[in-house]
Amino acid sequence: MSRVRVKKRFVAGAKCPKCQAQDSIVLFKDQGVETVECVECDYREQQAEAEVAKQATGDVIGVFKP
Repeated sequence: MSRVRVKKRFVAGAKCPKCQAQDSIVLFKDQGVETVECVECDYREQQAEAEVAKQATGDVIGVFKP
């Protein structure tokens, strides 16, 4: 079975809410679920599409509450 490579993007200026490391947050989609993760510690937050659509307004792509 082949693994699909997930494209991860760093969020410039973002600070991890757990370890407070600057520029350590990556954003990616894992099986249709938007996910943020810290590369310095084990912090991870996921948000399903329905939650994003409910909270998003105008030009906002996704809403995360760190």
